[in-house]
Amino acid sequence: MRKPHIRSVAVAVAVATAATGLAGTAFAGPTTGEARSVASVTDSAAVVTAARTAAFAHASATGVSTGDELRAQDVMLDPEGARHVRFERTHNGMPVLGGDLVVHLDHKLAYTGVTRAAGQTVKPAAATKAKLTAGQAAAKAARAAKGEAGTAQLVVDARDGASALAYQVTVTDQDGTNTVVVDAVTGKVRSNTPDSDQFLSPKLVKSLQKSGVTATPSTGDAHAAALSRADAPTGARTAFPSAANGTGKTLYVGSVGLTTTQTSRGHYQLADPSRYGTEVRDAKGKSTESFNAGTKFTGTSNVWGNGATSNRASAAADAQYGITKTLDFYKKTFGRKGIADNSKAAHGLVHWGNKVANAFWDPTCNCMLYGDGDGQTFKKPLVVLDVTGHELTHGVVDSTAKLEPTYVDADGNQYGEPGALNESLADIFGSNVEFYANNKQDTPDYLIGEKLGLAQKFLRRLDHPSLDKLEGTIDYWTPDTYYTEVHAGSGVSSHAYYLLAEGSGKKTINGVAYNSPTYNKSTVKGISRTKATAIFYRALTRYMVSTTDFHGARLATLQAAKDLYGANSTEYKTVNQAWAAVNVTAANTPAAKH
Repeated sequence: MRKPHIRSVAVAVAVATAATGLAGTAFAGPTTGEARSVASVTDSAAVVTAARTAAFAHASATGVSTGDELRAQDVMLDPEGARHVRFERTHNGMPVLGGDLVVHLDHKLAYTGVTRAAGQTVKPAAATKAKLTAGQAAAKAARAAKGEAGTAQLVVDARDGASALAYQVTVTDQDGTNTVVVDAVTGKVRSNTPDSDQFLSPKLVKSLQKSGVTATPSTGDAHAAALSRADAPTGARTAFPSAANGTGKTLYVGSVGLTTTQTSRGHYQLADPSRYGTEVRDAKGKSTESFNAGTKFTGTSNVWGNGATSNRASAAADAQYGITKTLDFYKKTFGRKGIADNSKAAHGLVHWGNKVANAFWDPTCNCMLYGDGDGQTFKKPLVVLDVTGHELTHGVVDSTAKLEPTYVDADGNQYGEPGALNESLADIFGSNVEFYANNKQDTPDYLIGEKLGLAQKFLRRLDHPSLDKLEGTIDYWTPDTYYTEVHAGSGVSSHAYYLLAEGSGKKTINGVAYNSPTYNKSTVKGISRTKATAIFYRALTRYMVSTTDFHGARLATLQAAKDLYGANSTEYKTVNQAWAAVNVTAANTPAAKH
């Protein structure tokens, strides 16, 4: 559950680099330039105004009504002329949970359609009055999440077909925060959701610990020679702080180049001024959600770590490398400036918590949190490259569609298709970060967590998800997918993506053997990873909302393929084939929401 966060009218303008969304970018390395159109804040304001006006003029389609206010979260201007405005909704001043929508316009700002999260009226009945006080709701939330409750805020809960008056409360404990929604009339806890996105589900962590599994991570070459890099230009006085070229001696990918900050002559900080000040700090075992509470990594050599856990900066070098590669992937591929597309720094805290066998994206601090492992199952920090790409993609989803789990059990395991789609997108783009980085110590592949050292050689995989026996990941959709834990359920859309990119059957890529099956025994011919990724990114940013399920994702990717390549294109037809191959079709779309 994400707490509402609304950007002002000077919203970030995400502009695709070309009609394909990729401008011919090869994922193995950086591009030499970016062809993009530029829109002013004034242009964006005009688009927002037109979209808001269109939403009320087409109320029967958009679902907005008297008492609603639409606040722009994002504006996207496509090179071919289409405009898309993502709105969050309030009703009589109350935030509407599950009330988000995207209004679509043509190049003349005429209404062309809407993507909406709630398919029903979102206002509570006129006679509905809160029977609980804010204090009573906060007390109930505190008991449910076993922590200290903040101020209770009245909201309209429009999720899952509801239209209920409720209180939303943030509850904090030593491990982080939960968002709890309490019915304002009945007092029932409607949802209790962790705010952070975990790489490993509580269910899997418990299973691994119970079985006594010990992961033995494969690491990079700790003794690789340091890169030859100049700290600063010679022959001229340098103004401080300034960018400097440093070296990271990482745990997993050997010696890598890092852009750092020279704070004074001979003194450096692990912060990258060329990427908005992106920085990693040391949490020193605290379970803090405040980046500023972390200790800065500083030094006099501009070499960070020694390739082993004996040096606290080794994990920081991995994290900084992974974060900057993820930022570069999104910028070079899609023109996305930062995780929230707002040209702001990405942050990470390593050595987070006490014996934490996990890594998280935490929207409270808008940063990555990396545990050091529990000392039993995981004996090294979880700072692997695809873990970072996965978790930071949760941040991208959080700033766009905000895909939410449908429900959470008492142990914190999350369920439901929107949450599973969120996990899938994190795996899809996390894998793409590996392909973009093209690091010889971490061969690009369609495997997730292959460097963690698990006995099955990976945590999840995109080509044949059910080969993951640890989480019980599924290959195909069934009506029971709604009740599947989100990491396990992610296989449906991850499999569809792989089939779209690479096709079915046997294939060897970078020395890794794949053999992707299909539900209907069909043969799917892939359209390339470049095109498949462009389609999924466009679908996420333009056509997905907080309640999008797998059938909704099918429609979103079909629309994205139509935008990019045309309704009669091979790409469009292959999107349809890929979803059918995982048993997601128009014919088996569920008639009603759960």
